[in-house]
Amino acid sequence: MKCRVCSGPAVIDIRRHNANFCGEHFLKLCRDQTAKAIKQFSMLERDDRVLVAVSGGKDSLAVWDILTELGYHADGFYVGLGIAEYSASSEHHAVAFAAERGLTLHTEDLRRDHGFDIPNGSRAAKRAPCSACGLSKRHLFDEAARRGGYDAIVTGHNLDDEAAVLMGNVLHWHTDYLARQMPLLPARAGFPKKAKPLVRLTERETAAYCILREIDYLIDECPMAAGNKHLAYKAALNDIERNSPGAKHDFFFRFLAQAADRFRPGHEESDSRPDVAPCQRCGAPTNNDTCSFCALVARATEAVPIKLGHTRGRKKVSS
Repeated sequence: MKCRVCSGPAVIDIRRHNANFCGEHFLKLCRDQTAKAIKQFSMLERDDRVLVAVSGGKDSLAVWDILTELGYHADGFYVGLGIAEYSASSEHHAVAFAAERGLTLHTEDLRRDHGFDIPNGSRAAKRAPCSACGLSKRHLFDEAARRGGYDAIVTGHNLDDEAAVLMGNVLHWHTDYLARQMPLLPARAGFPKKAKPLVRLTERETAAYCILREIDYLIDECPMAAGNKHLAYKAALNDIERNSPGAKHDFFFRFLAQAADRFRPGHEESDSRPDVAPCQRCGAPTNNDTCSFCALVARATEAVPIKLGHTRGRKKVSS
């Protein structure tokens, strides 16, 4: 198996490209594909201050590394979710990556800074763990970007992620979500722009990138994600991809090119959403008196009354 570029020994085959690559040229391919996505969707300007949402997994560390290699000013932001050993391990990988490369990593912890964690907080608030987690991270990423004066938030969503989300949204015809399923969400009303530069790379490719770059990343899936339909959609798409290489790429990018506009309103996104005002508790932009995150914090941290049962056999004391 020889590299398409230099004919040297290949380390990976990419069937949708019908090509094999050596380590050097595969790393170049990953950087080139990321740069192409950034340019194609006008994600970032050269002087943008970028905040990378870091989880300690392969995708977030790969995108942080690639952006740094491409010359962007990129800092990281990590949120501790309080999910036992999983959170401890994810923080370790994020902190170690930043320390080894001399990069800036900001951290926040739900339990320490907001009084709840995802396992107990989601149960108290009567929300699914993934829902509480996503809501918390989105709010804290936005808040950190505003506080730090960052122009863009970057996440490590890859082609597999975006194709699986698209599959779920199409199966259930979530038209509001289809209208927003773009690799770039522009800045609006106090929210920084959000970019997904890895949309041209698959999970397998980001994992290979990390291995070749000697990036130690968290391998384990979040234990609270068990049964998440997103994982089932990924598995189904992987089966299709094995029989039809390039299917995931075509599914997602043809949607963007040929169908995405059909789900978007005919005016700017900022004009199609309700007016926002500062949250009365935290000051974040919201279309209610209290933002969704502050409402979650209130429910997750409120005191729960304890009902004391009757003790059998206790004698009644008469006066």
